[in-house]
Amino acid sequence: MSAPTHAQSDELVPEDETPGSPDPLEAVNPPLESADESALSISLGAKLIVRFVRMHPGPFVLSIIGGVGWAAMIVAASIVLGRVTDEVIEPAFSTGIDGGTVWWAVGALVAVGALRGLAVVVRRWFGSVTEARMQRSLRSAVADRLLSMPMGSYRNRPTGQLLATSDVDVTTATQMLMPLPFSLGVIALVVFSLASLWSADPWFALVAVLLFPTLAWLSRYYTTKVHEPAARVQQKLGRVSAIAHESFDGAMVVKTLAREEAESDRFDAASWDLAQERIGLARMTSIFEPLIIMLPNLGMVTLLLVGAARIESGGTTIGDLVQAVALFGWLAFPMRIVGFLFQSMPRAVVSIARVDDLLAEPEDPAYATTPDPAATPGTDHSDTPGTVTTPLPEGPLSLELDDVRFGFGGTEVLRGVSFAARPGEVLALVGSTGSGKSTLVNLLAHLDRPTSGTIRLGGVDTDELDPDELRSAISVAFQESYLFARSIADNIALGRRVSEEETERALKRSLAKGFVEELPDGSGTVVGERGVTLSGGQRQRVALARALAGSPRVVIADDATSAVDPVVESQILETLRDGDTTMLVVAHRLSTITLADRIVHMRDGRVRAVGTHRELLDDPDYVALVTAYERDEVLASAGEDGSP
Repeated sequence: MSAPTHAQSDELVPEDETPGSPDPLEAVNPPLESADESALSISLGAKLIVRFVRMHPGPFVLSIIGGVGWAAMIVAASIVLGRVTDEVIEPAFSTGIDGGTVWWAVGALVAVGALRGLAVVVRRWFGSVTEARMQRSLRSAVADRLLSMPMGSYRNRPTGQLLATSDVDVTTATQMLMPLPFSLGVIALVVFSLASLWSADPWFALVAVLLFPTLAWLSRYYTTKVHEPAARVQQKLGRVSAIAHESFDGAMVVKTLAREEAESDRFDAASWDLAQERIGLARMTSIFEPLIIMLPNLGMVTLLLVGAARIESGGTTIGDLVQAVALFGWLAFPMRIVGFLFQSMPRAVVSIARVDDLLAEPEDPAYATTPDPAATPGTDHSDTPGTVTTPLPEGPLSLELDDVRFGFGGTEVLRGVSFAARPGEVLALVGSTGSGKSTLVNLLAHLDRPTSGTIRLGGVDTDELDPDELRSAISVAFQESYLFARSIADNIALGRRVSEEETERALKRSLAKGFVEELPDGSGTVVGERGVTLSGGQRQRVALARALAGSPRVVIADDATSAVDPVVESQILETLRDGDTTMLVVAHRLSTITLADRIVHMRDGRVRAVGTHRELLDDPDYVALVTAYERDEVLASAGEDGSP
């Protein structure tokens, strides 16, 4: 891999990101802490461990029992080995031993070996169960929050970063769970070893007392140094994911503008930054791990020197020395696992902070899910509204807005919007670009919350409705018709209890039944990702059928037939009039506007006028708007039939 050249780097800077300006992708998830605070990683890691244990205590406790049992069997094996040396091997070379003693030695070694193996199985199995369950809990919490948070939260977070948080960060945050039971077993091994070494010879224990604190200090020092680089690695990883998602999701734009090389260079530059950060982290690890391996071996050499002197003076036996050396030999590899734990801890702290930052996003009360208090400790869910029993009246529903205001980013988009759609009425919403029509649709669909004001459905404040009743009463069809890579029938039902008859009726009302029947498998035909196997107009009609399925009593169409020719669009609107449905249609065609019962004319986030098409013709601003619509419609029709 080679570093990007300066020419490449200059080319990769977008027009709105001048050198030195903050990167919007990095600003979303800055490093967790500064270098001055990186020493807190062990404390934060310990709190994270406690949090995880509280979520799934059962398998974790069993894995700890396995870890401690493994440590006890290691010490027991060293004691048995020492006894075998003194009572079997050494006498065999001098006075000789009987067969029973040999079988006793073999049986003892096999027994401790079998118990040690059983303890390892228990530790690994339940450690894996703990990690898997923890990942499931975190991923479920993240998925629930992604589905329930308001659209404003999506605007503030790149999609690639959300993907990285829900996948990579969850995995990284829980990676330390697998070595944790082993590491706690190593702590027990150290305690058991000190007691065993002291009973064998206090001088052997003294060597261990000097060695173990050195290992602990080294691990603490490494954890402190690696915290900030680990945070930068996670940050760079999120940026790479965000760039990749932008490039793949915008593949059509990239290809039509021949931006493949530029996008590849942009991705290479981000990948290079990530690789450099990871190499720096690996460089630290390459220094740390050899030290962890070397220190126990130095301890063994010291033990041999001290032990030889103690045996010569008669202060200890060969078996005691063998027991001590065996313990130090077994400590070498476990210390590497402890090192991996300390290495994983800073990354886990950084990753869980990013996960918690996402989980801290507010929930839309209309789509809120039941929170998992264990997954988000310290979060107050007392203000999450419960289900209100205010029922909706029967039949078509009215839709009323009273002084509704909304803004984001310090800009007020809607300024005191008030109007009402009568039950069963078709209301057209018109206005120039930027007048607030789509924002208003998002509020009516409860994708955003008004800053102030009231939205009433059938005379009931939507905040007082049961979320399920609200979802079933209002259905929205957007201009961007998103279809999943599933069958047309599945795209219409989308997990709801929609019968085959309801699907057929919805397809008929959206005038999609004709072309669907001509497909190879009819409504069972699987469309490609985002419905790419269908034309734009076909996708919009299937999406409209999805909005109509389930018999909603209010249908909001946000330019949902823009890809359909005006004749078919008029036919669709006529079929929709046949039902007992209140409709709000965002319209950009004069033919559509004239079909509406009344029209809401918006300008600069305000309602300029409400009335019939004939009544609004007295407004010069409205006349200019519909004249522009009519001109665009004529030009579009001319392009369709090939006339000049």
